[in-house]
Amino acid sequence: MTEQTSANSLIHVEVVYALPHEQKVFELAVSEDLTVQEIIEQSGVLANYPEIDLAKNKVGVFSRNVKLDSTVRDKDRIEIYRPLLADPKEIRRKRAEQAKAEQAKNKA
Repeated sequence: MTEQTSANSLIHVEVVYALPHEQKVFELAVSEDLTVQEIIEQSGVLANYPEIDLAKNKVGVFSRNVKLDSTVRDKDRIEIYRPLLADPKEIRRKRAEQAKAEQAKNKA
């Protein structure tokens, strides 16, 4: 394999992990045949954030969920999602109840 062929098979990707007050971006040049899981492992994000468990955390590419055995294209952004702390439906229901109670209080 020539050096030019080897260089052509590299793609540039980002691995992103967002915390409440910080977004960490790891930029890598990797072989185009690596899977999402292999790229995440090579990025170093797992060493920096041991709370990430790829068996539990969902991952995606540009906000679309993907499987760990998926491959990516040049300039893709692999995102590691944190688990939700609360059920969004429950939060909306509580907000609606609070707004209703506030309206009733303002009418009285």
